[in-house]
Amino acid sequence: MASNQDLKEVLKETLENRGSLSEIRARIRAEVFSALDEQSDKPQLSNENVLIFELVREFLDFNMCKYTSSVMVSETGLSRSPLDREFLRNELNITESSTSKQVPLLYSLISSYKENHKRQGNLNQPSLGIPGNIRGAFQSEKDEDNGDGPKAVIVNGGHL
Repeated sequence: MASNQDLKEVLKETLENRGSLSEIRARIRAEVFSALDEQSDKPQLSNENVLIFELVREFLDFNMCKYTSSVMVSETGLSRSPLDREFLRNELNITESSTSKQVPLLYSLISSYKENHKRQGNLNQPSLGIPGNIRGAFQSEKDEDNGDGPKAVIVNGGHL
């Protein structure tokens, strides 16, 4: 007959092999942070910080980092429900194509930034390593500058 210790070891090994143990640990950490943060006062976030945190949340959720996202929401005091993507697009003045709508806005912004640097001759900048399947979703066009505002960042035909 197996001892309690043997059963614990087999159960631990099984959960580790399935990848469940790390998920359980992450969930426990997220719940602990959430419980602790409910008791503390959150600082007032600026509008810029809210937009940045929402872009990061969309990125984390897209990449299935739900516990990391949950901890970030708890620590920053963001609303449990994310801001609407349409609202973020309007606030950041982004127009998307059908392909760029399939990935987080943060990918669009980074892709546009890299394309602008490439067009401006800054080809020696280090690569950000955006995965090819995501990088391929974006195409850039030449900046339109008619002199009445900041240069536009093109996101597959849209402007930021």
